[in-house]
Amino acid sequence: MIVVEKKTIQHIPVLHIVKQKQFKEKMPLIVFFHGFTSTKERNMHYAYLFAEKGFRVIMPEAKYHGTRSEGFSEAELSYRFWDIVITSIEELSTIKQELVEEGLVYPSRIGVAGTSMGGITTLGALAKYEWIKGGVSLMGNPSFEQFALWHLNEMEKRNVQIGLSQEQISDLLNQLKQYDLSLRPEKLNQRPLLFWHGKLDPVVPYQAAYHFYEQNRKSYEGTEGKFEFITDENAGHNVSNSGVEATANWFEKHI
Repeated sequence: MIVVEKKTIQHIPVLHIVKQKQFKEKMPLIVFFHGFTSTKERNMHYAYLFAEKGFRVIMPEAKYHGTRSEGFSEAELSYRFWDIVITSIEELSTIKQELVEEGLVYPSRIGVAGTSMGGITTLGALAKYEWIKGGVSLMGNPSFEQFALWHLNEMEKRNVQIGLSQEQISDLLNQLKQYDLSLRPEKLNQRPLLFWHGKLDPVVPYQAAYHFYEQNRKSYEGTEGKFEFITDENAGHNVSNSGVEATANWFEKHI
C-alpha cells in the first residue's frame, strides 16, 4: 500500500508519498516540483510511480500556489514567476536537511524533477546544489537569463503589465545568473540528467533546452547513458505517458 501524507516541512506544505511498509525506513528521495498555476496534488501519477520503485517522494507546494495561494491572477503570478522559482530552489535545501536529520533519506541518493516551471526549478537547483545526485527536466529551460528576457518580451506582446521597473528587471537578471545552468554547465559534473521536451511547446520553447544538451554532450563522454534528451515530435506543453514512465525509469537506474 502507498501512503499519501499531507505535512509541513518548516513552513512548506508538501505531500509525502511512500510505501506504507517503508514509511520509517531510510530511503532514496525524489523531490518533484509542479508547474506554473498547478498544484502538488495534480502530479500524483509521478509520485505513485516513484514510490512503487522504492523512493520516498516529496511534492512541495510552490509559493503563491495551491494551499499557499494569495489570490493572485495568472497575470499577477506571471511577474512573480522568478520569485516563485528561486523560492522553490532555496526551500529544497530546507526539505533535504529536515529529512536527512530525521534519518528518512540517504543524503547521497537524492533526485529532483519537475514539469515546466518545476523543470526550470530543477535545473536551477542542479546549478546551486552539488548534493543532488541526478535530475529530470520535463519541459524545462536551463537558460534562466535568456528565458527571463523572452518571457518579459512575450508579456509585452500580450500587453500584460509587467509590474517591474527597468532597474528591477536588471536586478532580477543579475540574481538569476547564480542559478543559470547554461552559464555554469560545469556544475553538472557528469551527474545524471534527463531532458524531456515536446518539439511543439509554445510555453517553454524546445530549442533552448536542446541547444544546452547539444552544447554539453561532450562533457559526458565516457559516461554512457547519463546525459539524455527525449524529444517528442508531436507534443506541445504536455508530458506524454511515455515521458512520465521514462522519468520513473531514469530515477530507478541512476538514483
